[in-house]
Amino acid sequence: MTEIYLRQLATMAAIAEEGTFSRAANRLGYTQSSVSQHVAALEKAVGGPVFERPGGPRPVRITPLGAVVLEHGRGLLSKAEALEDAVERFKAGDGRVDIGTLQSVANAILPAVVHRLKEEHPGCEIRLSEKDQEEASIGELDLLFFDGPIDEDTEQVLLLEDPYLVVARPGELPPGPARATSLDGRATVAWPATCDQSRMEQALADAGVLPRIVFRSAGNETILSMVRAGLGLAVLPWLAIHHVVCRTCGDIHGYYAGADLPLQVHELVPAPKREIRLHWPRGHAERSPLTARTIAIAAEVARELAGQLPSSDNPRGTASHLPER
Repeated sequence: MTEIYLRQLATMAAIAEEGTFSRAANRLGYTQSSVSQHVAALEKAVGGPVFERPGGPRPVRITPLGAVVLEHGRGLLSKAEALEDAVERFKAGDGRVDIGTLQSVANAILPAVVHRLKEEHPGCEIRLSEKDQEEASIGELDLLFFDGPIDEDTEQVLLLEDPYLVVARPGELPPGPARATSLDGRATVAWPATCDQSRMEQALADAGVLPRIVFRSAGNETILSMVRAGLGLAVLPWLAIHHVVCRTCGDIHGYYAGADLPLQVHELVPAPKREIRLHWPRGHAERSPLTARTIAIAAEVARELAGQLPSSDNPRGTASHLPER
């Protein structure tokens, strides 16, 4: 059975559909003798005739053995076509890419990456999954956005150094940058103490700064709502809040619901930063054009975002307002 070839099965299917060897030959672009040779080779491989040949212009009839061969042969042909299509899509940069992400990356970096990738390759399939902070594993994913190292054999690129900022009710902190020491003992709403959040809190502790955590939540909107309610300050990375409306410019960037109260954002000095990295299995980018292009687009988007980072040269980044809703 190993001597059965796809072209023989394709020839058999064409004969069954056209009814004669000659019409199948015209359809396939073969000579009639080539069609006969394909059928003869197939019959030798399966050990019996697959067609009854009445002769003359009358159509051929498929034998019971031929019916079995044709049923399974069509399945093989369909899989072969799917394989060929997948290979061509792969070479063209289409195909599928599976991406794991963090919440703030999904809000900030990933929408632009997905948009540009779909514009370039409309036929590609993009599958996203939001990873828990404790699940620093790339597993079967093609790419993983994560705010730190992972214990797997991967390649990676540093996309962005994302500074932590202080979010407070108006007047709770003096205008301008906030000293880290001003957080010591202050009621604070925070993310769960995993991954880079724990590293940031440890960095503050090493500097003798111990905020009093009164509530933890993985939801950015929940944290900001609690700050509005007066529960405490929040220390959040820039990516988590950069898209929120700035009251001074009137742009609509945010979606947070809450009381009719703006919130001020202050730079944190000294500024702890988390590193947003993109990981992929070693060698995968060389094997997959779509993965390689996704990495390049992510780097482009990160460079553009880096140009918007708050700094001492950007006063709007030192004390801006979150949306009044």
